[in-house]
Amino acid sequence: MCGVVGVVAYSAVNQSLYDALTVLQHRGQDAAGICTVDNGNFRLRKANGLVRDVFESKHMQRLQGSTGIGHVRYPTAGTSTSAEAQPFYVNSPFGITLAHNGNLTNAHELQDYLFNVARRHINTNSDSEILLNVFAHELSIIPAMELKPADVFKAVNRTHELVKGAYAAVALIIGHGMVAFRDPYGIRPLVLGERSENGRMEYMVASESVALDSVGFNFVRDIAPGEAIYVDKAGLLHTQQCAHNPQYAPCIFEFVYFARPDSFIDKISVYQARLNMGRKLGKKIAKQWQGLDIDVIIPIPETSCDIALEIATELNIPYRQGFVKNRYIGRTFIMPGQVMRRKSVRRKLNAISSEFAGKNVLLVDDSIVRGTTSEQIIDMARASGAAKVYFASAAPEIRFPNVYGIDMPTVDELIAHGRDVDEIAKLIGADALIYQDIEDLVEAVGQGNPAIKQFETSVFNGHYVTGDINQDYLDRVTGLRNDSVKGSENSKTEITNIDLHNEGA
Repeated sequence: MCGVVGVVAYSAVNQSLYDALTVLQHRGQDAAGICTVDNGNFRLRKANGLVRDVFESKHMQRLQGSTGIGHVRYPTAGTSTSAEAQPFYVNSPFGITLAHNGNLTNAHELQDYLFNVARRHINTNSDSEILLNVFAHELSIIPAMELKPADVFKAVNRTHELVKGAYAAVALIIGHGMVAFRDPYGIRPLVLGERSENGRMEYMVASESVALDSVGFNFVRDIAPGEAIYVDKAGLLHTQQCAHNPQYAPCIFEFVYFARPDSFIDKISVYQARLNMGRKLGKKIAKQWQGLDIDVIIPIPETSCDIALEIATELNIPYRQGFVKNRYIGRTFIMPGQVMRRKSVRRKLNAISSEFAGKNVLLVDDSIVRGTTSEQIIDMARASGAAKVYFASAAPEIRFPNVYGIDMPTVDELIAHGRDVDEIAKLIGADALIYQDIEDLVEAVGQGNPAIKQFETSVFNGHYVTGDINQDYLDRVTGLRNDSVKGSENSKTEITNIDLHNEGA
């Protein structure tokens, strides 16, 4: 999962891009990058690390220009090296830079196509570089030097025809403008914002609406599945549907875990969706688990706090904050490597012993993926004196790998794969384990926008909406993305700074 942002304005955009990326930092903490256009040249800075560490004052001063894009990354395809940090750049045609959130499911085939047909070389293992080159090749076969909006939309249309998977992308074309587009299923989110500056309109796209709020842009709407927006060099906005058969199937895990609660995605309040999850789960516990003698309900901060509060309200049981979170530790789920995740859990959370001592505790989390965090937190609760520890998950059992941009690549890493609930409870050490039903989860999220008839829920039921996933593909990504492979890649020497046009470190 990554975060993207793009801004077209009439004054310097470096600070707006920086501020937006800090707001989107929860979507990726592995690397960050900003690229601006300054007097017909790209100014690019990208490196591994958090936004605040990647961009020093000297970098910000060099990132001049009134148009730019930015990216925060955590790795799914490719590796955790700054050589694969985004945005990516190609010099033909015109000069194009692109940032991408998602994962292409036919990247292997596309790389062959680019080499044999387009005669383009892919320099990294990142599918984002592949997406950039596909789009660039489609632009290159347009004969006109002066691009018209119809030319840009034709290139996006052809990109949709070639590319499969999940993608929300924003790109700059030197001398022409900014283009952003979303996959035909709308799996990954992308929103459009605007503001008026001295009577002239400025535009912004971002992964979440909260990024617009942070820099003073007004939310206009979600970019529709398959749609492209193009802001030309005159600052005029053009939009067009570029997919043949677009249909909404947004990733439901955005609402469970990834997105900030103050965001709206596809007209759905993330905060309200989580309240609905808690209400649904509370009703299930009241109906099916009456025998549990629960003294207190404690969330595992932070995503599950609102969920747990609704469960407590539904059950009329006290709600307490039993864990203190160290806010300077990254989100453990999106840290590359299982060893790093294990080490980070106890540095991230500390228990308030008085809230556990002698009590039967219901711990609430948004989901259980590998089970590593859940097991350690249950151990912490028992060490703090809990008599019994029950565990509730606001999401159903995650039994299948995700192929659309979430780091759940191998079934071996998923604790629920091939196991029933009792077996999972035993492995994580819970006295009882309660999962949300998938029907309740879909209804809880879908209440915010009844026009959405389906969600991307493959991690729960194995149904991949793009229709191109088979066991051979899953076996291939297992080999490419397991933790041992990432660990070996991370040991390589990394390029810690990339700037175009001699911008230096």
